[in-house]
Amino acid sequence: NGKSSSGGRQPWDVGRFAKTVVFFNEPPSPKQLLEALLSAPAKALAGFMPGGGSSSSSSSAQQGGSVMTLLPASGVPYGVAMKGAGADVVLVTGATGGVGKRVVQQLLAQGRVVRALVRDVNKAEQLLGSLPVAAGGCLQLAAADVSQRQTLSPDMFDGVRAVVSCTAVKVQPKEGDTVDRAKYYQGIKFYDPEIVGDTPEAVEYRGLQNVVGMVTEQLGLEQGKVILAADEASAARWGALDDVVMGGVSESSMVFGRDAGENGGPALVFRGRVSTDNSGGFVSVRCKNFEPLLSLAPYEGLALRVKGNGLRYKCIVRTNTNWDGIGFCRSFDTTAGQWQDIFLPFSEFIPVFRAKTLRDGTKLNPSGVASVQIMLSKFEYDGELNPAFKTGLVELPITSIRGYLKQPVTPRFVHVSSAGVTRPNRPGINIDQEPPAVKLNDALGGLLTYKLAGEDVIRSSGLPFAIVRPCALTEEPAGAPLEIDQGDVIKGKISREEVASLCISLLQQPSANGTTFEIKSTVPFSQPWAPDTPAAARDWAAELEQARLQRGVTGKTVDGVYTGKQPEGEALKQKAAAV
Repeated sequence: NGKSSSGGRQPWDVGRFAKTVVFFNEPPSPKQLLEALLSAPAKALAGFMPGGGSSSSSSSAQQGGSVMTLLPASGVPYGVAMKGAGADVVLVTGATGGVGKRVVQQLLAQGRVVRALVRDVNKAEQLLGSLPVAAGGCLQLAAADVSQRQTLSPDMFDGVRAVVSCTAVKVQPKEGDTVDRAKYYQGIKFYDPEIVGDTPEAVEYRGLQNVVGMVTEQLGLEQGKVILAADEASAARWGALDDVVMGGVSESSMVFGRDAGENGGPALVFRGRVSTDNSGGFVSVRCKNFEPLLSLAPYEGLALRVKGNGLRYKCIVRTNTNWDGIGFCRSFDTTAGQWQDIFLPFSEFIPVFRAKTLRDGTKLNPSGVASVQIMLSKFEYDGELNPAFKTGLVELPITSIRGYLKQPVTPRFVHVSSAGVTRPNRPGINIDQEPPAVKLNDALGGLLTYKLAGEDVIRSSGLPFAIVRPCALTEEPAGAPLEIDQGDVIKGKISREEVASLCISLLQQPSANGTTFEIKSTVPFSQPWAPDTPAAARDWAAELEQARLQRGVTGKTVDGVYTGKQPEGEALKQKAAAV
């Protein structure tokens, strides 16, 4: 280990050095040159236009593009006293509705940073503008219509790490309602309903498609963001960056192996010959710069699936596109002959320049990753030797490199749907015994049908989610005994206050991730819930644990089969086996 592999100084391979430089520094194409030339005059002219390069601010609210801060915490300067993870933004859609406004209120009371997505800013200011805000929190407003994709701008979703989706069509009695919608919100007495404004398809389905499409990059995928996949296209993005750049003779490559992975599957193989001749001693492969830079902000770190060889490697992340800039490094050990998952938290990467650590406090910001590199080197950092290094032939099969979410994964997209969404056209159902929304589904423009379609958008998105299906919503206080179920069969009522509390708690409940479930109070529908004293805080973790929720249960009817309380996949397998 550490000795020259051939015992003499070898001539420097200038051609391989040039090839390396060109691979990572491709000259601009004619099209790119033309675009640069055409854009230069426009940029120069913009600097001389009125307002060019300047910004204005409102005296009554802080503006951020189309986002304004309505309520900073009392006595706390906005953007200064954000506490830890509390600085991450929780987006609430439908924030002026019966459940949405309570979600906003409860989040602010916890000192969270809330961004309310609303259509009517004036209404939002009236309903939400006097809410108390605990230290560390604030309320931001973003004006948009979820049913109109063009009204949703990227800045509305900057920094969003959780979503509570309360958007719904407006339903009111045909005879009309009061200004504060008292008839609709009471939830007990039946009024002949009608849809007012946008259709269920536009809001419950297309609107959810629009929101999910905008927040996916901000929330992160449950299975992670793939950076390296085991395919030929991925292999072509990786090139060797060996000690030839400093006169050495080691050489390596990243190659696609059709049967180099687990159980004879595909993998990319980091393969090289390491030599310490010519004062060298490292091989590495690095991907070409991401264009645009890759945001891994929602993720905890990088996860590698490798077949170890007993050596210690470095993973290097760069946040600038420079050929030879600062890299953020994290070493990792491998076990010989074993497939293993390597988890590298971003918080443990250290800033390094040419194997020397920087002591200036620089930290890795994963919101703009330019490239990723895997290295085997004789040296660790600051002249220290790698304790698990060898010269000669080395191989490291890799099946994936991905950004991974904080473990255990909790729901990041919580959606308020409705009980009954799977009941229209369910085989064997007695429609006369169902709630009005089920009976009137067609008359209400397919309200429940499109709510179910919206749920499917979330379930198929790859996001960590939980979907809540409350029974009839009321203005009663929280604290009633509850029933949580799956399969979409229960009927009854539940307080909006209770549903709001549940939605917020779900953001911290790993057991609820990937689940769809119904909830109601066990108090009879005709019996008012009016406790003498306010209810104590509910232990939602215990309630959900007792419910034993299963992933994949939807209660849908698929190919004529009501899946009930079984996960869809299991129910369909049983049907296929029976046939």
